[in-house]
Amino acid sequence: MPTHPIRLVVLAGPSGSGKSHLAARLGLPVLRLDDFYRDGDDPELPRAFGIVDWDDPASWDCEAAVRCATELCRTGRVDVPRYDIPTSRAVGHYLVDCAGSPVVIAEGIFAAEAIGPLRDAGLVADALCLTHRPMVTFARRLARDLKERRKPPLTLVRRGWGLMRAEPQIVARQVSLGATPCTPKQAERRIRTLLSPA
Repeated sequence: MPTHPIRLVVLAGPSGSGKSHLAARLGLPVLRLDDFYRDGDDPELPRAFGIVDWDDPASWDCEAAVRCATELCRTGRVDVPRYDIPTSRAVGHYLVDCAGSPVVIAEGIFAAEAIGPLRDAGLVADALCLTHRPMVTFARRLARDLKERRKPPLTLVRRGWGLMRAEPQIVARQVSLGATPCTPKQAERRIRTLLSPA
């Protein structure tokens, strides 16, 4: 059991906004909430245009993510599913260990959906939504997704264009769920302040 309270910085934002990059730069333990996507053969997955709508929060298992984050804060470590985006399924597990850190980054495109229950449990140190100009997010997301071969290129371009047009609504929803909008630099300053001695 941890000898001090562990709390979460919930890091939300549109796909491609720099959540994973910022989390890595901070050097803190990271709980990747995108690993809680539902498997592609789940019959309850939302669909749009004849295919699975992976941008709908219903494609993500919020309850499992909250359970996992709660266990991490209470015990200092947790076993997490490893989700493979190209094959749309969990392909194993990995261990997240706080290693003595009082702050953990919980990041993902649906992270804001978990703010309410995590805040009710007293586990949230801060909740942030990373923002850019939509065209910047589009370019960053497309470059990443093509490099990682997440889906066929035409699918990535079409999805990315749709997400770019929807970005203001995506950010507005995440803010309505309790996230504070900020640039990555502003977010980094806020998080580093949490780590500074009182």
